Amino acid sequence: MLIKKWKFITLLLFLIILSLVVTGCAGSSKPAEEKQSEEKNSKPVNWVVNSVWPPNNHHSIGLEEFAKKVKEATNGKVEMTVQTGGALGYKGPELLKVVRDGLVPVSDMLTSGIAGDEPIFGVVTLPFLIQSFEEGKILNDIARPYFDKVAEEKWGQKILYVAPWPAAGLWSKNEIKSVADMKGLKTRTYDKNGALVMEAVGGTPYPLPFSEVYSSLATGVIDSVLTSTPTAVDAKFWEVLKYYAPINVTMATDLVTVNLKEFNKLDKETQEVLIKLGKEMETEMWANVAKLDKEKEATCNENGIVTITPSKEFLNELSGITENIRAEWLKDAPPEAREIVEKFKQQVGR
Repeated sequence: MLIKKWKFITLLLFLIILSLVVTGCAGSSKPAEEKQSEEKNSKPVNWVVNSVWPPNNHHSIGLEEFAKKVKEATNGKVEMTVQTGGALGYKGPELLKVVRDGLVPVSDMLTSGIAGDEPIFGVVTLPFLIQSFEEGKILNDIARPYFDKVAEEKWGQKILYVAPWPAAGLWSKNEIKSVADMKGLKTRTYDKNGALVMEAVGGTPYPLPFSEVYSSLATGVIDSVLTSTPTAVDAKFWEVLKYYAPINVTMATDLVTVNLKEFNKLDKETQEVLIKLGKEMETEMWANVAKLDKEKEATCNENGIVTITPSKEFLNELSGITENIRAEWLKDAPPEAREIVEKFKQQVGR
């Protein structure tokens, strides 16, 4: 009887000890997993950031500033090393694939430049869709959710921010106040849309490299240029041209994106910091570029270029005569692009 009692007590003690061991293991497993997760999430990352633009370009300067803010806000958890001037060997049109494939974790890319791989990105540079810098911002705000969706779901990357270029205007030897004044112009253009525009108004497009623009103006090969104010200052247009018409042919933008897998490796708090900083950077870049545009125009004016502010009638005339260019593009574009254009037209009342 006594033996049976001791066997029972021994068995009971064994079960109690086993229960404590199991409970202890179970209780300690979660903290161990959390600790491992915390260690992984707190491990610093260093992302290489690609840019094809030179170091003094406003997009490159913006990237450097963004990198600095990210490092400070994450206490060094995320460091970004910016490589400008195409130092990594990428030319631009392939960058959507480059970031998707993780060849670089972060890159700046010209929105219209990657439209060959994803047509919807071409919608923001349809000629004469916008009539002011402010309208350019409206168009991009409408397009942004569509861009976010296709970037994440189709191309495996997250857009951190979108930054603009100053809109392209017309620089000429003679005053240009109407479409009739544009007939016969010999104009240097920089893309297909610009060439189509000049053909539509009765001019002749010259797709010259930038290095040949000044000499071509000086020798009379061309008499006008479609470009933005920073380019005009760089080329000292006041030495060979007299007038500037800010007709807003197109307004290009750049996307700054991060590989989604790399982004998802970050803890939630760090992700939210990057999203917040991206929104702030976008606001700052739009404000800075609007200011930059005016400063560069003022430099040209101080050196003798006369700004001819286009009338509403002139802008509407340009929009009407190039309607077919936009319609042809939209015909084969993704349906989302047509939605963006319709929403934009409704918002600006056209």
